[in-house]
Amino acid sequence: MIASFFQSCPSFGDVRGNVDRALAGLSEKKADLVVLPELFNTGYQFISKDEVTGLSEEIPSGFTTQRLIEFSRERSVHIVAGIAEKSGNDFYNSAVLTGPDGLIGVYRKTHLFFEEKLWFSPGDTGFRVWETALGRIGVMICFDWFFPESARTLALMGAEVIAHPSNLVLPYCPDAMQTRCLENRVFAVTANRTGTEERGGKEKLGFIGTSEIVSPAGAVLCRASRDKEEFGSAEVDISDARDKNLNPFNNLFKDRRKEFYSS
Repeated sequence: MIASFFQSCPSFGDVRGNVDRALAGLSEKKADLVVLPELFNTGYQFISKDEVTGLSEEIPSGFTTQRLIEFSRERSVHIVAGIAEKSGNDFYNSAVLTGPDGLIGVYRKTHLFFEEKLWFSPGDTGFRVWETALGRIGVMICFDWFFPESARTLALMGAEVIAHPSNLVLPYCPDAMQTRCLENRVFAVTANRTGTEERGGKEKLGFIGTSEIVSPAGAVLCRASRDKEEFGSAEVDISDARDKNLNPFNNLFKDRRKEFYSS
């Protein structure tokens, strides 16, 4: 399949404009799976609960999810995209997975970063893996990468591709994802954003770009620039993620000695 990302630079609060620009960036591209950044439709640096309330959307009835569903159906493409979700009186930093048949699933971010803790509730879905026509797709969001248990849990659940919507400001993730993929023998598609945000007198945030696609061997198949909106893709053989043998004597999962691991 062709796995891809669209690295964008959203304008804070311009939901319709951000969604339109992202989908326009995909309109002439060929891909089977597209990953969009974390909070790609709203921007990242909230400064009040009122902003979170006004910009979050219910799933699947909200504008953004409906547009993604429509695009997925029209183009026969699977999309993973990060959005701010409203559910009753709670708000989550979430990601949706859509496909040709509509909404497939929702994941709510497990590990909230920095001031996200002011605005969002910790995710309560647990890690999720969905069986699709493309293969088994798991999802984690941005800072989840910092916890090795995130990718390992998804891999143990059968994920062959980890979709990773992100708004990375720390510099470590692009190189670290090579290790995450190698130690779990999975593909990963990290879709980051670019640009800066400095709102409400808060510290300026600079996003590092460098979205990437990494193979189960830890090879970077495609990596974007730091500062441009870009589409990137790579043709991948999903069966490579099903083979957990490192050599005739070592199997990545069968060799695990859980009796010696502790939480």
